[in-house]
Amino acid sequence: MLMEEPTSEEEFLAFTDLYRVSPYYQFAHFTANQAILEAYEEEEERNNKALHVIDFDVSYGFQWPSLIQSLSEKATSGNRISLRITGFGNNLKELQETEARLVSFSKGFGNHLVFEFQGLLRGSSRVFNLRKKKNETVAVNLVSYLNTSSCFMKVSDTLGFVHSLSPSIVVLVKQEGSRSLKTFLSRFTESLHYFAAMFDSLDDCLPLESTERLKIEKKVLGKEIKSMLNYDMDGVDYCPKYERMETWKGRMENHGFVGRKISSKCVIQAKLLLKMRTHYYPLQFEEEGGGGFRVSERDEGRVISLGWQNRFLLTVSSWQPV
Repeated sequence: MLMEEPTSEEEFLAFTDLYRVSPYYQFAHFTANQAILEAYEEEEERNNKALHVIDFDVSYGFQWPSLIQSLSEKATSGNRISLRITGFGNNLKELQETEARLVSFSKGFGNHLVFEFQGLLRGSSRVFNLRKKKNETVAVNLVSYLNTSSCFMKVSDTLGFVHSLSPSIVVLVKQEGSRSLKTFLSRFTESLHYFAAMFDSLDDCLPLESTERLKIEKKVLGKEIKSMLNYDMDGVDYCPKYERMETWKGRMENHGFVGRKISSKCVIQAKLLLKMRTHYYPLQFEEEGGGGFRVSERDEGRVISLGWQNRFLLTVSSWQPV
């Protein structure tokens, strides 16, 4: 055993610190939300001003305040907008806390945005009875969801079900690596490189002796490392999967999805975020070398990645069924 399992409160506080100081999750969430907002705007004349987001791993709900704010800024007394989020989570208490945070946040923008949250436990049979209102824009959010081995349906079944929903957009966020490695040693080596980059990237966010940094390293990154190393053990219900872009791109295409172009606004927003969050290392764009975080457009503009030095960490893409 590498370390004691953090309590739910310890993990939440450490995740909050990581979210606040690093562009890692903010890059994923803001880019995904911008893509969802653009899909909504494309259908604004026929979607009854209604957006339904189906989030397969809502977690603490940190992704959604920025989307709530963006939609609230568009809404007026004569142009009310409806936002409905169906979020899947691991336990009822966490879902209730997430709902309370999001509902409270949405109330701060008045009543021009009609907000509704429905929390469902992973594995719930109610997933097959998701209500779709007439003409609403449906967005499916797969932010890091397919990275875990404990999906309540197999990946192929999940993607088949998502396709059956006929969503306007599917947002996929994947940590980059190689999941073709099956032995413990090869998986350990791959994980070592990935987490070395993650730990190094904290140099740009917090001082080495910071107590916040120590909590992030132990309670968030440490837990992920432990899960990766324990992959072969019985009873392990979570394990990160890091795959190369070509692997999951082929999987999406084989399940009837085609990639959407990442808009220039998404790219500009991502670069602006990094400028605001980069402290000590020079920011890099495209394929430049050197230190620090970098933003790269890939796959002919259908993919945008966040990297640290010469390694990709997170990749965002958007898809639609064909």
